[in-house]
Amino acid sequence: MKLLLTSAGVSNPSIRDALVDLLGKPIADATALAIPTAEYGHPSVGPGEGPWRFISGRSSLHMVDLGWKSVGVLELTALPSIDAERWVPLVRETDVLLVAGGDALYLNHWMRESGLTDLVPELAETVWVGLSAGSMVMAPRIGADFVGWRAPSGDDTTLGIVDFSIFPHLDHPDLPENRMVDAEKWAAEIGGPAYAIDDATAITVHDGRVEVVSEGNWRQFDAPVG
Repeated sequence: MKLLLTSAGVSNPSIRDALVDLLGKPIADATALAIPTAEYGHPSVGPGEGPWRFISGRSSLHMVDLGWKSVGVLELTALPSIDAERWVPLVRETDVLLVAGGDALYLNHWMRESGLTDLVPELAETVWVGLSAGSMVMAPRIGADFVGWRAPSGDDTTLGIVDFSIFPHLDHPDLPENRMVDAEKWAAEIGGPAYAIDDATAITVHDGRVEVVSEGNWRQFDAPVG
């Protein structure tokens, strides 16, 4: 799977260009599935208007409204109750998965429960576009600062598809707890490789290469030595 891990969606031309590079074709020629699941687990986002805004392309964070050839909805909480043959071929045939923000642990739980996590190794050409929690879920863990919904495991571990963690919305004016000094404390607690990224920044992962695409501010934290 090819990853475009963003803080706030496709927020500038540099991130959009990175998306097109990963797709290998124009956005207008690509099919997408929108995954709103993480929003339901976050008290400030959903349920209600938040998921509707995301899947309808009415959100101010650009994901669904980029001009795709087609957009469908993949709701992970529904998948365990329907036969795999009704949704697995659809995922395999889709060019990009657009994954909303919200609660990363809730998203992690339903990716596993739905079976989507098991399908990921087969999706070599699929592009995963994550927004905030939709990006954080790919990390080994999210850190105590971002724990909201409590996972059955009781910890903050996520999928571990990449080997680094993500602190999103760096220096966001509406999030005074997301300053660089807060990111530094978070990174010390994470104890592994990590990135703090603002809403003008994204991270691409393809063929083992990790690259930062930014028109804003970001910082890389290395794992402690010893």
